[in-house]
Parts: sequence; C-alpha cells; structure tokens
Amino acid sequence: MSEGLYLSERESAILGQEFLTWLWFKSEHEGGRFKAGDEWFEVYMEQRVSVEGGSGDGKEVATVAGPHAEMREARMGLSTGKKVNRALLRLAQDGEEWTMQLKAEDFAYNSVRTPKVDTRREQGEDPDGMWLEKLYLLEKCIGFMDLLYRQFLEVRLSSIKWPQELKAFRTWLTAR
Repeated sequence: MSEGLYLSERESAILGQEFLTWLWFKSEHEGGRFKAGDEWFEVYMEQRVSVEGGSGDGKEVATVAGPHAEMREARMGLSTGKKVNRALLRLAQDGEEWTMQLKAEDFAYNSVRTPKVDTRREQGEDPDGMWLEKLYLLEKCIGFMDLLYRQFLEVRLSSIKWPQELKAFRTWLTAR
C-alpha cells in the first residue's frame, strides 16, 4: 500500500470518528432535531455505539449495546479521548423512521431500514411503484446523512465555530 493511500484512509477514519462523535453530541445537545431546508428531522444514537482510542497495539475499543443501554461506558470512553467509530442511528421525520449503522472508517451504511412500504397493489397501479417508493425512501435517508455531514464540515472547518463547538462538547460531556 502506498504511503499516500494509507494516510488518506487514516484521515478518512479520523474525520469519520469526529463526525460520529459530533453527531452523538449534537443529537443529544439539540434534542435530536436538525433542519433540512424548511423541514425538520430527528437523529438519535440507538442501542449500539462503539468508541475507539489509541492506535496499533494500544488500540482500545468499548462497545455498548442493548435495548435500553444508557451508553455510560461509551460516554466514559469519550471523556478519555476515544471517539465514536461505529453507531446505530435512528432518523425520523413526519412519523417515518429509518435506522442504519454507520462506520467511521469508510462511511459505510449497513443494515439500512427504511419506513415500511405498502406492498399491496390496487388494480391498474404501477407495479414499479413499490420499488420506486423504496428508492425514494433510501434517497431521502442518504440526503439526511449528506446534510448532517455538510453541517459537520461547516463547523469543523471553521476556525471560529470549531473551538466553540469543542467547548460546548466538553460541557455536555462533563454534565452527565
């Protein structure tokens, strides 16, 4: 593997960890509400979060999972410098919900679940309608994630906003 490719993958993983850590903070700090144009949607960390710190042989990972996990251990990991490297997310808008697992290292979406699509068809209805609705829901979920990542980058790349965000993050982290 070339040195440049290795550095690029490492930087993507670090940026992905910062994004997921920021998303956890923002989802709790902002009550889970995010704005998409004129509409609002919600994002929550769900039942499974993994935090990672260190590197090489000193790498440490703490994973919290369970239907009613309070994620104290993962939060404690954040306070020791670990960052979120994998999370189960729930997104919601207008009574519809999506869940997905996101990995920080490559921004891969896993186990994406969209709102249920009605599989019953009435006579004369387009047979592709169900498939197109499913694609629409997947596209909407990806649109939410793109918007969240854009919001993160606007803050992360700002020399003014990022220090303020870090200060708010530290306050949030020590408040519990």
